[in-house]
This record gives sequence, C-alpha cells and structure tokens, in this order.
Amino acid sequence: MNDVKSSAAPASFCPAENRIYVLVAAILASSMGFIDGSVLSIATPAIRADLGASLADAQWISNAYMLFLASLLLIGGAAGDRFGLRNVFALGIVLFVAASLVCAVAPTPTFLIVARAVQGLGAALMVPGSLAIIAKAYPREERGKAIGLWSAFSSLTTILGPVIGGFVLTTMGDWSWRLVFAINLPLGGIALALLFLKVPADQPEAGRRLDLVGGALITVALLLIALGLTGTGGNAPVMSHVLAYCGIGLVALIAFLWWEARSKAPMLPLYHFKNVAFSGAQGLTFALYFALSAVTFFLPMTLIGGWGVTAAEVSIAFLPFGIALTVLSPYAGRLSDKVGPGPMITLGAVIVAIAFALLGLLAPLQNVWLGVLPLTILMGLGMSAVVSPLSTAVMTSVEDRDTGLASGVNNAVARVAGLLAVALMGGVAAFVFERSLGGFAELSLFFGMQPDAPLAADAETARQGANNAAFAAIAYSNAGLALLSAVIAWFTQENKLRKKAP
Repeated sequence: MNDVKSSAAPASFCPAENRIYVLVAAILASSMGFIDGSVLSIATPAIRADLGASLADAQWISNAYMLFLASLLLIGGAAGDRFGLRNVFALGIVLFVAASLVCAVAPTPTFLIVARAVQGLGAALMVPGSLAIIAKAYPREERGKAIGLWSAFSSLTTILGPVIGGFVLTTMGDWSWRLVFAINLPLGGIALALLFLKVPADQPEAGRRLDLVGGALITVALLLIALGLTGTGGNAPVMSHVLAYCGIGLVALIAFLWWEARSKAPMLPLYHFKNVAFSGAQGLTFALYFALSAVTFFLPMTLIGGWGVTAAEVSIAFLPFGIALTVLSPYAGRLSDKVGPGPMITLGAVIVAIAFALLGLLAPLQNVWLGVLPLTILMGLGMSAVVSPLSTAVMTSVEDRDTGLASGVNNAVARVAGLLAVALMGGVAAFVFERSLGGFAELSLFFGMQPDAPLAADAETARQGANNAAFAAIAYSNAGLALLSAVIAWFTQENKLRKKAP
C-alpha cells in the first residue's frame, strides 16, 4: 500500500538539477521508519531484558508509536498541503530524529514509551511526505522512475534491516537494541541537510483546513481502547479495567464519527463508506493486518524469549518473507489485472491463514528451521498475493480525484489494526500463559522473556509449554481473522472469475 496522497500539481517548485536531493532525502527518511518498524519486534526481547520491561511495557513501546502515527496520519498529509510539503516533511524528520536520540539513551521503559510516542507524531508528518514530495518535485513523465527507485531502496531496507539488526543483537548483546534508534541520527541529519540546503520550499495551499478536532478525538479514542486492552504489568487485564477504559474510548470514537459527519473539512469523509468496494477494502485490511501485526509481533518474542533462539537466527527465518513480498508482488499486480483483485486477495489471505494455523500447530516442536522458516515463506507467498491487488482495489473503489485520500485512509486502517492487535493479543497471551503454567504461577511474568537465573527442569518445561500455548492461541485466532478477510475480499472486491460463472 502507498503511504501517501499523490499530487497532480505540476512539479515547478524544484529545479531539475536538485530533484535527486529530494529523492535521496525521501529514501533516507523512509529508511528510518522501515528500520524501526522491521527490527523492533526482533529487538523487543533485548529491550525487555536490558530495561527490565514487562509484557505491557513491551506492548506500549510498540503502541505509543503506532497510536500517534495511526490517528494523525491523515492530518499529517493535509498539513503538508497546508504549510508546504518540504517544511512539514522536515519537521517530521526533526521530531523523529530527536525522539530517536531519547530512545537510544532511555534509562527506563517509561522514557522509551514517551519517546516512541513523539516518534509516532514525527512519523505522522514524515511518512505521508516522503512519497508526496517526490510526486510534487518530479514531472509526471519522470515520476514513475523516481518512485520506482524509492520503492526499490525501501524494499532493500525492509529486507536487510532485520538481518543486520539480528546479527548486531546477537554479537553485541542486549544493550545493542539502542543502535536501532541511534542509526536514525546520521540518516535524519543527512536528509535534513539535503532538504534545507538543496531543496527550495514549495508553495503551500493557504485555504486548506486541518481537522484538529477529529484528530484529537480519534487519538483519545484509540488511546483509551488500547489502555483498556493492554492491562498492567505482565498479567491479563482485569475485566473492570477493560470495560471502563474501552467504554469511554468507544464514546470518544462515536464522538469522532459524529464530528466527521458534520465537519466541513473532515479527515475521514464518511460518505465513501457507502461504497461497498471501499468499505470492504477497509474491512479486509483491518482483519488481515490485525492478524499479521499480532503474529509478527509475538512470534519473535516467543522464539527469542521463549525458545532461547538468537536474534540472528530469527532474522534469517524472517528473511524469505521480505524477499517474497519484494519479488512476487509485481507479478500479483499483473495477475490481478486479469482476474480482479478479489480472487487474488482471497487466495493470499487463505494462504496466510494456513501459515498462521500451522505456526500454532507446530509451536511445541520449537524448531526454527523446520517449523518456522517454511511457514514464513508461506506467509510471504500469501501477502505477496495481497499487497498490490489491495492497493488496486482501494484506488479503483473511488473517483480519481480521491485516490490519495483512499490510500491514506487504508494506511491509517492498517496501522490502527496493528495498534489494537498488539494491545488485545497481549492480554490473550498473558491469560493463556498464566493458565498453562500449572503449579508454577510464580512464572506468570515470563511470557516471551528468559528468566534471570536458570530454572529447575520441570519449571523450565512448564514455562516453555505455556509460551507455546500462548502463542498458539494468538496464531489460531488470527488465522480465523485472515480467513474472514478472505471472505470479505471475495464478496466485496472486483472478481472477474465470479462474473464468468454460469
């Protein structure tokens, strides 16, 4: 999926000889986001060990970032139009890099969580701008090549980031998770230098409105719901806690929808959801990306903290996933043109569901190379059949003038799904883990985390069995969600196979 609203405006603000600097700055900024996103799940066990972070702390290290990125992504895109793409893009980089510095030196989980929240705010300004500024700087006849280069480097970062991060964590020890954030300082510094020294400011759209009320309401709603689902410490959330926070969060969500229906400049125009193809695309995106986010967040924690596998081995096991996405997605896009996005997304989601179910089934084997690696390949095959056709489905579900908005909404939905997946599935994992320990209730805080001292043989067996049971619960439930997304895709998206049926 694209992260941006594309621009149809003529590329007059940047001289031809300076456009390369726009492209390099956009690549560097995107690399920061991709590295943090792809490496963090592998680094989470090291962060927990180094800072003494609980399971809830680990969830919030992810969710604090995703909360602000998901809720303010659409406003960030509009801000670029209102105040100028270069200036807003640069502000996002400044916030992201400054927060990365605090992340790199954070002495406690709380410091890290707050810094990650600021990172999310910066990313909400930076992510929409990275591709939008390329589209605005390059004329239409050169734009495809520039975006292709941006996409190629983004794919390379996504593939190599976890591998390099995994080997660094394995060879240098738990403290080296800080380097994941420290690398953003030189990358962001170079990007900022290029933007301010080589790229002129573009002309802002003075009449553009920002839906700040809507942004505040959806942020509060998601924050309260995430607080309710996450709970405290490493234990499953208490039901009264869930009902109280989620109840108030749902009230805030209803207030957000009420405001968006009446606002003159809504960040989320609700009339688009009357379109079955558009609303179906958002529904299947939420279900599938909820499932994908949950499994990919908790699987590395299970492998490293539960099985004792090294971060380097985990990064290698996940490598085929990124390679399959990069290599096969273009072919899936071309096939989608022939059969429609519906069949392709359905097939891909079913494959992903099978991979998730088998991960849960084979978890007790605790075998990375025979039980995990083949299934990450299967996950990659499934998602490669989804990503490009889903972008096509989203873009074709609205008028041409609204494709940027549709892409932004779809990305926001995917990120909200990731936020809620980590929040909710952490409670599920803690609940199943506690009840699978048998007579070793004192180990209830050690889901996805190695104890400081070796345990007795029976206690260690109980801990590993409970880890596997907790992950299996996550894998099975999210396999069901992936199947749900397949059903939604089949019945709501363009399906040329169904049209040909007698």
